[in-house]
Amino acid sequence: MGKEREIKLRIENLPALRRALAKLGALVAAPRVHELNVVFDTPAFDLAKHEHLLRIRTETAGGSGGRTSGPGRSALVTFKRPVSAAGRNGKDERHKVREEIELEVSDEKALARIFGALGLSAWFRYEKLRTTFRLPASRAWAKGLLIALDETPIGVFLELEGPANAIDRAAQALGFETRDYILANYMVLYREYCLRRGEALGDMTFTKKKRRATSAKSKNFS
Repeated sequence: MGKEREIKLRIENLPALRRALAKLGALVAAPRVHELNVVFDTPAFDLAKHEHLLRIRTETAGGSGGRTSGPGRSALVTFKRPVSAAGRNGKDERHKVREEIELEVSDEKALARIFGALGLSAWFRYEKLRTTFRLPASRAWAKGLLIALDETPIGVFLELEGPANAIDRAAQALGFETRDYILANYMVLYREYCLRRGEALGDMTFTKKKRRATSAKSKNFS
């Protein structure tokens, strides 16, 4: 099981960020895609209680989520969990570090049915539009660094994923400090967004749909 190290940064001024990315020479590694993420758990939320995540992500090229099949569409299943105590390092505390397994699947609907037969159900959906960048090879310090610009229903975020030093150096070059790092995932950020506005929790989608209230208070948004 591999490790994922990342942070998020809240973007208040998107034009300024784009200028900063251009100054660094950022190149588009993957054009803008629409993501639909579906998180699964047991009725008792056993995965969330252990800070585990099981997700199916469907990506559609061109920033449109309308197609259900065909070229420009792919699906990934991801499992994440906290790094074991033996694998933790004090230096990682400023970043979010998780163990991760991810693989591409050819039929996400069939996989969802398998999850259902095993007693798992989809309890949270969230959408975003993602554009992925890399820095040029001339910036050797950025090897292995991915820069993802996420346009979401609750605002714009930048995600930096890769080696610790590369994350910190890129964040600084883009005008951010360690205190700006966000380690929460989108489920937590969405909950906080709704609480601030006094809105009922639902799915974090561009067309918001309310979810049954029974599911909102009992979940561990880890």
